[in-house]
Amino acid sequence: MSVLSLRLAGPLQSWGASARFTRRTTESAPTKSAVIGVLAAAAGIERGDDTGLAPLAALRFAVRIDQPGTRVRDFQTAHHGASGKSMPLSERFYLADAVFVAAVEGDPTLLADLHAALRNPVYAPFLGRRSCPPAQPVDLALHHGASLMEVLGEVPWQASAWYRRQHRNRSAIELTVLREAEGQEAEFADTLRDQPISYAAEHRRHALRAVISDSVRVTDPSARRLPRHDPFDALTEESA
Repeated sequence: MSVLSLRLAGPLQSWGASARFTRRTTESAPTKSAVIGVLAAAAGIERGDDTGLAPLAALRFAVRIDQPGTRVRDFQTAHHGASGKSMPLSERFYLADAVFVAAVEGDPTLLADLHAALRNPVYAPFLGRRSCPPAQPVDLALHHGASLMEVLGEVPWQASAWYRRQHRNRSAIELTVLREAEGQEAEFADTLRDQPISYAAEHRRHALRAVISDSVRVTDPSARRLPRHDPFDALTEESA
């Protein structure tokens, strides 16, 4: 098996698992449906092609929260082009300044094709909504003979420099990972309706997915330790 890792970072992201009327919320981390949608778009799989989508949806998925970001709210309105009639005011939520590492595990040939597609995408990727472009290319690397948790424990911390500086006295940091439950873990897992079945515009379908909250310890190569400070050193120097 292989693992494909992605860096998801941008000024704004929005990962909605549900939407009710004019209120569009966001999850605290990327959903499987959205990330598989990024891969499908890069590969040129059309929205109504459920057969082409199925192998991607079967990939195991996990996401590491490198920089949680801040939840922000926006109000939007629009006018109908023909009549000029005002549309209802909508409430939309986003994550600002967030950084995630997402990973999918599966067939090496399929993941190699998806890795190539990310580098030359048919449709440009976006972070949950089309108004949320990534700050840089989303592909990180293709890892052969590795598992999801191994890769998420090895990929360097991807947080922004200003965020890493807040933890500069630590040589390593523990990061939360949201991964698909395995076997009997599903009995104790949370559920999220983000397992994609169809992206058809007229009838999108998603199934429930069991999710486990885990963690990995990741080193920060840019970390530096401040020199030890002993207030009695000054007295020693003065007496000398």
